[in-house]
Amino acid sequence: MTRVGIVLVTLVAALGALAAALGISPYWWFAAVPLMFTGVLGAWDLVQRRHSVLRNYPVLGHARYLLERVRPELQQYFIERNYDGRPFDRDVRSIVYERAKGTDAEEPYGTERDVYQPGYEFLVPSMAPCPVPKDPPRVRIGGPDCSRPYDMALLNVSAMSFGSLSANAVLALNGGAAAGGFAQDTGEGGLSEYHLRPGGDLVWEIGTGYFGCRTGEGDFDAAEFADKAAHDHVRCVSLKLSQGAKPGIGGVLPGAKVNAEIARVRDVPEGRTVVSPPYHRVFSTPRELVRFIARMRELSGGKPAGFKLCVGSRRQFLAVCKAMLEEGTAPDFIVVDGAEGGTGAAPLEFADHVGTPLTEGLHTVHNALVGVGLRDRIKIGASGKIATGTDLVKRMVQGADYGNAARAMMFAVGCIQAQRCHTNTCPTGVTTQDPRRARALDVGDKTTRVQRFQQATVASALQIMASMGVTDPAQLRPHMLRRRVEPCTERSFEELYEWLAPGQLLAEPPASWAADWQAADPDRFTV
Repeated sequence: MTRVGIVLVTLVAALGALAAALGISPYWWFAAVPLMFTGVLGAWDLVQRRHSVLRNYPVLGHARYLLERVRPELQQYFIERNYDGRPFDRDVRSIVYERAKGTDAEEPYGTERDVYQPGYEFLVPSMAPCPVPKDPPRVRIGGPDCSRPYDMALLNVSAMSFGSLSANAVLALNGGAAAGGFAQDTGEGGLSEYHLRPGGDLVWEIGTGYFGCRTGEGDFDAAEFADKAAHDHVRCVSLKLSQGAKPGIGGVLPGAKVNAEIARVRDVPEGRTVVSPPYHRVFSTPRELVRFIARMRELSGGKPAGFKLCVGSRRQFLAVCKAMLEEGTAPDFIVVDGAEGGTGAAPLEFADHVGTPLTEGLHTVHNALVGVGLRDRIKIGASGKIATGTDLVKRMVQGADYGNAARAMMFAVGCIQAQRCHTNTCPTGVTTQDPRRARALDVGDKTTRVQRFQQATVASALQIMASMGVTDPAQLRPHMLRRRVEPCTERSFEELYEWLAPGQLLAEPPASWAADWQAADPDRFTV
């Protein structure tokens, strides 16, 4: 089409000059431009070899590509119902927007959802509700090996890197965290000035690329890590094993996106493509993983250290648990990322079919830690489509101590689910490094919205828990969440899932866990 445009402009200019020379009004020629354009476009369509549709339907075939381009917008705004959009439906997006803006988030006339549809879940209210606590409870992160524990909020900003997010988006998220008293996970893209400037609490995450603490050869740089982890705003340190959007694979940051600023933050050469491998260099066995987490805690000066993963093999996670027992040390927290997570661009096959969904992932990690007697010293964070108070309460029923939100926080800073995060053309300035697009995001306004959204969502969760007769997340139990399994049958999570007793794996593993427990090897990741 570029060649067509050049030809057309040249032709119009030539005809205009000819008209002037002959004393003919140029307006007649300009009226003929649409016809000339159509003729040139049709001729080009007939001779080009890339699109069969255009060769058979010149000019007219372009309507097909135009409609395909705007299909997501047409679907989102005019076709989908309030409750059936993906990944987040309009009801969820609206409640996030309304809470972020501080407007009324209530709806009249009852639910639009089919409460008799299999899969529908609901929380169980009490006949004796409790008063809503005035101050939200916090979760103490830090086991016996941690000398500088941290009190985590019930809802925090999940891992999103600078580079994936614009500088303005990071500033707004951290400013909201500072104002609201919750934490922001930096993502694996390094510790940037935009994470540090507003003064919010940080969970510094490092991944397989060790960005921000890497040597020239791509290995872990302990001295640089210790120096940056000592920053007062860094409250916890985390090792990313895998993420829900693409468990088991690494990532590629094209060289065109590696500007001087990103290169400085990530400790990589400017303008060169950066590859995050799918595996870590700092460990190759469960035992080495546990030892490295302990080393991270030591290098950070005793701050809480943990890891994040999208759960895969239960046998491998049990091997890590055995390594904790034998080494006599354990992480202070584990963040479970569900396969429904999605801030990272990923191949469709991985997004749709690889990794354990958050419900089962939480169940696996919670029960394994209970079964080996370590649950009381390791806190569990849940990450994966947490956007409402209901989401947060459900995840705590299923075994989490607190929640992290990524896409919901993006909504709070203006994301409209355009799903162009990986194209650098985000229309709201959230996921772009284009300065012109990023400037659309007003940091001051969006900082306030992030704070409002987090506070309103936690308040909603506390109100829901109070209606269930509990005042603290520790009082939530599996029987308080129920799922419809058939049109006339519903079961509680206590009935649907097996829940281990403290130390049960060490004493007498149940038949359903025995084979995995026996095969789990702390010195290798058994497939």
